[in-house]
Formats: sequence, C-alpha cells, structure tokens
Amino acid sequence: MELFPETPPVERPSPDRPLAERLRPRRLEDFVGQDHLLGPDKPLGRFVGGKGRLRSVILWGPPGSGKTTLARLLAEHGGYQFIAQSAVLGGVKELRSAIAVAEQNAGRGWRTALFVDELHRFNKAQQDALLPFVEKGTVVFIGATTENPGFEVIPALRSRCRVLTLHALEADAIRGILGRGLAELNRALEPKAESMIIRLANGDARRALTLLDAAAEHAQGDIDPPAVEAAVETRLPDYDKGGEAHYDVISAFIKSLRGSDPNAAIYWLARMLEGGEDPRFITRRLCIFAAEDIGNADPLAQTVAMSAAQAFDRVGLPEGRIILAQATTYLASAPKSNASYLSIDAAIAAVREHGSLPVPMHLRNAPTEFMRSEGYGKGYRYPHDEPDHFIREKYLPEALERARFYKPSEQGEEAEIARRLRKLWGEDKT
Repeated sequence: MELFPETPPVERPSPDRPLAERLRPRRLEDFVGQDHLLGPDKPLGRFVGGKGRLRSVILWGPPGSGKTTLARLLAEHGGYQFIAQSAVLGGVKELRSAIAVAEQNAGRGWRTALFVDELHRFNKAQQDALLPFVEKGTVVFIGATTENPGFEVIPALRSRCRVLTLHALEADAIRGILGRGLAELNRALEPKAESMIIRLANGDARRALTLLDAAAEHAQGDIDPPAVEAAVETRLPDYDKGGEAHYDVISAFIKSLRGSDPNAAIYWLARMLEGGEDPRFITRRLCIFAAEDIGNADPLAQTVAMSAAQAFDRVGLPEGRIILAQATTYLASAPKSNASYLSIDAAIAAVREHGSLPVPMHLRNAPTEFMRSEGYGKGYRYPHDEPDHFIREKYLPEALERARFYKPSEQGEEAEIARRLRKLWGEDKT
C-alpha cells in the first residue's frame, strides 16, 4: 500500500526510471485523452473546472489508458490526501490500515481519496469491506479495473460509485505522447518508425513509450524501423485478456462456433491461447455453448465440452491446446439448435407473468392419509404402467395448458425428438 499523508512536491523523476514513468503527467492539464470524461459538462468536467466535488468512481478501461494517473491527478486537483492500494498485493488487512489513515486525516481536517488498482482482483468479501466507508464518506473511493464492472464488481459497490469508461488512446494522442518522449530522450523518430510504434501500442500510452525507449537503445542515430523491430523481441497478438479485445475475440469465437465454421473458430481459439487467455474461461464458454446453441440437436456435445474441461484440468498447457481444439472443432461442426435455450427463457417469462400457479391436484405429493383425503395425487396415472410407457396427461397448470415452451428443431438428433413428441402428443400438439 502506498500512502501519501501529504501531497508530495512535483519533482523531476530520475533519468534511470523507465521513460513511461518519467513522463507520467504531474498536473491534470498535462493529462492526454479521455476528453469525453474531462471536457466541459462531461462527467468529471465540473470537478475539473472547480464547480463540483469529487465523488466515488470506478474507472474502467484498457491498460495504458491512464486510470492510475487520472486517479492521482484528480485527488491532487481536489486537495485530497491520496492512498493507493493494489488489489493484487493487498487485502482486507491493508484496507483497514488505509481506512485508519483516512480517519486520522479526517481528524486533521484532511479529505482522503482511496485508490484501489485492479479492483476486479478483490473478492466479494474484500469489496464488501469497502462499503461502510464509502457510504459514510470516510473516503472518496476510486477503483480502477480492466474488467467489466458489471461482472467483476459487486452491485452494492457499483451502486455507490459512478462507473466511468476510459478509451484506448487515439493515434493522434499517442503521437503527441511520443513527441514528449522524443524531447525527453533528445532523439528523432522516422515517420515509418513512428507509425510502427503507434500501431504496436494499440492505444496504450505506456506501451508506446516503452517501445520508444527500447528502440532508442537500438538506434545509432534517428530511431528507424529496424530499431523498432529490434525492440520488439516477440510480437504478441493484438489481444489483451483484461481489455476490450477479451470481449471482442470471445464474441468472434462463439459466433464462429454458432456459424458452424470450424476454421474460424480454431483461429479465434489460437488468438486467445497465444494472447494468454485463461483456458478455463474458454472451457466454461464451450460448456455454455453446447447447451445454448447445440442442445438436443447433438446431446453428445455437452459431454464433449464437459469432458474437454475436465481433461484440460488434468493435462494443462501446452498439450491441453489439443483437447480444446478437438472440442472446438466438434462443437463447430455439430448441428445447431437453440430450442432448449428458448424453452427455459419462455418458461421463466411465463412464471413471471402468471406468478405461482397452483400445482394440479393429481400431480401433488401425497405422503399422508390426510393429504390423500384432500385429493392430493388423486387420479394420477403411472406412465410405466401404460403401453409405450406414456399416457396423455395434463402436467401444466390450467392457465398454461396450451403453452409450448420447448419447440424442437429439425436439426440433427433433435429431429428425432421432434418426430417422437409429435407421435406421442399428436400432430396438433407440436
């Protein structure tokens, strides 16, 4: 945990520190990008203009978009004492220490901003621990996360904060940051090399400056394309498992599976694996996909997906990639049906519309003589005692007697299910 009981003076960082750290903005007016948040009449504009106060916020955005820097500058701009904590390195104990400092600050008439980086790494209990102090105003809370707060931050904490989305920096913003870096290094950058760095940075200011710094070490004079290439030891795919690409690539993966294109599905699988995605996230999505998009068109699909998840847990990487590939190609090639998915959503809609309809008397449990005398279970016929182990009976509440939630498709094995149900219930009951 990093504590600043008093706002430190602005000092020039040591030249031995990384270029990105040396050029970290020291004043709010030097901050680059995020005009949709900081401009006049924007969510933070009134505070920046001195017309409002800082309120608890969650900053959501990709790496290098300026979340940590913006948090510090907002606190300093408002005269808040800044306490920074990483959710990776700290827990409830560190939170309590931070709150103790904030309470001491309050006794001195100081306001405190508590910043938690990587907020999504806190579990529910750790996030719960923040609630009373955010609620009472002991601290102004600023959380930073690369993960979607709708998934990773508990509703109670979200309701007490405003979620602000930061965007990856535009090319012009990165170009301006590179200009500051060149001035710091006293070097020149060839236009083609500049374009390479901007493309490789992918909207990440820190990555851009890190590449520039490394390329400067390889260049004999002006920084040229070979120097940039030398600075990039391994060109990682354009994928960030904590940012927007996480959602875009998994979306492309699922849609390729749904579209029965095993070649595209395998490509997006490779993108995720090479980008460092958690394979267990992939196996979970495969299991969901097997039920949602294949269902009874191929009942074996769920078995394949679940077996792949269990096998991967035993084998791990790198061999586990083969298991994921088998499951991916099988699911992509399987016949598709979303009938089961539609059926449960339709049934839930009926429950919400009609409420708790009474269970028909012949379907009720009758464990006692009194309940039997009241008609519980009366008239129930046991299907296994009938020809074909089937009898046409009313199993739905009367208000929903004609409802048909499950409408099997004519795809794969589900076509046989549809045929059987039509035979059992009659053509007018499909």
